[in-house]
Amino acid sequence: MLNQLTISELTAKLVKREASAREATQACLDQIQRVDGQIHAFLSHDAADALAQADAIDKAIAGGASLTEHPLLGVPIGIKDVLAVKGQPLNCASKILGKFISPYDATVIQKLRAAGAVVFGRLNMDEFAMGSSTENSAFGVTRNPWDTARIPGGSSGGSAAAVAADECIATLGTDTGGSIRQPAALCGCVGLKPTYGRVSRYGLVAFASSLDQIGPFTKDVRDTATLLEVMSGVDHRDSTSVPQPVPHYAAGLTGGIKGLKIGLPKEYMVGGLAPEVNQAVQEAVKQLQKLGAEVVEISLPHTDYAVATYYIIATAEASANLARFDGIRYGARVDGDDPISLYGNTRGAGFGPEVKRRIILGTYVLSSGYYDAYYLRAQKVRTLIRQDFLKAFEKVDVIVTPTTPTPAFKIGEKSDDPLQMYLSDIFTISCNLAGICGLSLPCGFTADPKLPIGLQLLGKPFGEETLLKVAHAYEQSTPWHQEKPAIKT
Repeated sequence: MLNQLTISELTAKLVKREASAREATQACLDQIQRVDGQIHAFLSHDAADALAQADAIDKAIAGGASLTEHPLLGVPIGIKDVLAVKGQPLNCASKILGKFISPYDATVIQKLRAAGAVVFGRLNMDEFAMGSSTENSAFGVTRNPWDTARIPGGSSGGSAAAVAADECIATLGTDTGGSIRQPAALCGCVGLKPTYGRVSRYGLVAFASSLDQIGPFTKDVRDTATLLEVMSGVDHRDSTSVPQPVPHYAAGLTGGIKGLKIGLPKEYMVGGLAPEVNQAVQEAVKQLQKLGAEVVEISLPHTDYAVATYYIIATAEASANLARFDGIRYGARVDGDDPISLYGNTRGAGFGPEVKRRIILGTYVLSSGYYDAYYLRAQKVRTLIRQDFLKAFEKVDVIVTPTTPTPAFKIGEKSDDPLQMYLSDIFTISCNLAGICGLSLPCGFTADPKLPIGLQLLGKPFGEETLLKVAHAYEQSTPWHQEKPAIKT
């Protein structure tokens, strides 16, 4: 089945003419038809447009197009519904954007097209990327392919579920506090949050502008390396993108990690960590030692303040970014007797409960009399958290932690307790606050029911090359990435 292949496996078949881009795209469309009624990873997809893109790529292959120039040649890639794709709906899984159609392509979409990818579909997510379970979408819950009674993680739950269910070869998501790594862990795929500034945010609907990053979901680490290289690079349309050289990431996957130092932060092996998750991560650390890495215990002393710091900074930035959705400029509109009632009616009907909660929190911490006590202090603590990581990286090359404290929980289990939901991201949010890179990959399964467990690797700023090297070495020495969920059709 072509839809079950990795990027490297599929592109090899396409250039040898053993399969066509149309056949690969059709295989993904067929799988969506078979399983997405249960999973609900996709909000929409334009089959005719996807097949037309595939036909154009087949013509290019017949004309001599190569993988050197187009490393994603003929690869169907799904897109989280927070990234602009020209002519496609852009709803951020919210009612407030109504029937808005994107007038342009995000920079990452332009890069995917230039690399030969088939860009298709809008993937479900928590509304405006605010959530950890994809239960906050205005268009229904996405379900975990490993157990459809459970959440796939969030906010990029649709992106992770689509890869796990082989509905497309790879997907794009976004990560503000763990929204790529957490669903990747819970769905058993590879998810990478690049260093802040590595990938252009132009064309991404902002949640928290100083935290957001776009990244890939893939079936293995080599595919992540391939996609990251395509996506990375400076962009004059995004003033926060950094003019760092982009390495040939896939070439660095040599398998050898002998002598590398792996940091194990004592603050992350805490109470509340599920025993099976703890055991799987400890076994992964032993495996890295067998591969020649040296494990060093480190301390990240300000870890305890990360959740509080994140939920002040992220909500403050969200309240500012979401002010543009007012019922006047674009999107849905609910009329009122005057401008104030128009704003209130539109936002009251258009935003869901979690988005409203975060706007209220953010407005509060930015308000007169509270700005210094909350927002300014949180920014100072954020600096301390970043310094913790930079000091640790003077001693180690990569830091290893669990990605999530537990495996996927049941749909509805934490809906009535926002604080418990927020703690689902306890191991991932520090990475965003510090602006470093982080990756999650499979490191085992729980026994009953069988659910994926994720291992998180954290790297130095712009240290994705080392991160991918360690992840690839671990992946190739373990069987976890080869496991597939049994979806009843």
